[in-house]
Amino acid sequence: MNQAYSVSELRQYIQHWKDHQQSIAFIPTMGNLHQGHLSLIEKGQSLCDRSICSIFVNPMQFGPNEDFNHYPRTLDKDIELLESVACDLVYMPTASELYPQGLEKISQVIVTDLTETFEGAHRPGHFTGVATIVAKLFNIVKPDISVFGKKDYQQYCVIKKMAQDLNLDVEIIGQETTREPSGLATSTRNQYLNEEQKLEAALIYRTLQDASDKIIGGEKNFALIEKQATDRLSQAGFDTDYFNVCNADTLKPATPGDKKLVVLVTTRLGDTRLLDNIEIDLW
Repeated sequence: MNQAYSVSELRQYIQHWKDHQQSIAFIPTMGNLHQGHLSLIEKGQSLCDRSICSIFVNPMQFGPNEDFNHYPRTLDKDIELLESVACDLVYMPTASELYPQGLEKISQVIVTDLTETFEGAHRPGHFTGVATIVAKLFNIVKPDISVFGKKDYQQYCVIKKMAQDLNLDVEIIGQETTREPSGLATSTRNQYLNEEQKLEAALIYRTLQDASDKIIGGEKNFALIEKQATDRLSQAGFDTDYFNVCNADTLKPATPGDKKLVVLVTTRLGDTRLLDNIEIDLW
């Protein structure tokens, strides 16, 4: 697997591939990779000739109460995992290269409409940091496609809207969430759970499935579904930030006439904040 640390180095590989009419799939990550990330790379490989994964812990998307310095860095293991799925290249830039004048002076990409609620409300500035770094990476890599996991459904929607709004020449692909056998969504944060908590956390997806079953069965009282789900999680020891039935495209509160829905949940078990969702198609 090729490794690049600078923009100029990376672009030499990309230019060579493009000279040979090879398409490129790009998967941006912050490292600490797991099976979910590998599924994104494998999806990209199924659609393109070449695959590039970036590893960069982006300081711009961390809030003042989120510890950037303690985000797990597991570079050696990450490289082994990327090699195991035959990723063509890993790009590992430094903050000084991507933010040469520091975060205070960097131009920002602000995606409107989708970023004020849910994670945007609980983590102010987070999506500006995400959109800015992803836009920069898209301009550096110039991929044909980029694959994002749907576990972070709001992020997926934000990146898709950014690409559309700015006429970026990249197709955004959503990849379905990978799960543990219990149903728990695969996540970097799962490493903070003990074995007992991992079993308890499987209740999140079961609660989403129950909500989906009720909606597919014809229940239109979404507020009732949300309350029942939140109460169920609370009784099991979770502290829920939100559990909401939304229009899958706008992330606005769902109406009885909506046909494409997504149920979003973020809840805490102990000190660990866990995200998940379930899509519902009523067509």
